[in-house]
Amino acid sequence: MHPSPPVSVFFRLARLARWVGPVAVGLALAGCGHALPPLPGFDPVAWRADKYGCQGHRLALLPTLLKAREKLYLTRADDINAMLGQPDEEELREGTEKAYIYYLVPGPQCAPGHRRSAAPCLRLRFGPLGTVTEILVDPTAKVGQ
Repeated sequence: MHPSPPVSVFFRLARLARWVGPVAVGLALAGCGHALPPLPGFDPVAWRADKYGCQGHRLALLPTLLKAREKLYLTRADDINAMLGQPDEEELREGTEKAYIYYLVPGPQCAPGHRRSAAPCLRLRFGPLGTVTEILVDPTAKVGQ
């Protein structure tokens, strides 16, 4: 029969379990979503350079981006930021949900102060896990023209 381990071993294991548990959960959540592969024909540099859509280049890039729509779903917010740049606006929604807004054409958002605009935009909604769950394009955007 083996001798029972000293009580201090149990306390050390209990402390270790309290530390490892949250780390394991964090690593599991970090694995949610996927990295965004390059999108053929899409020029992310031109998209990012057209801040607030004020140069009007984003609307021309939109059809190529929408062709790859399925690849955007479940993409992490950090990967969207890397490809499209910081959003022109960000909406915080219920709980941990949020939406990124990218203007497509020049409008009032191009004036000093970048006030909110009703100009056509691309809206990416993120769920509680921080991944794209919905992609909306303003119906007034004349895509492909």
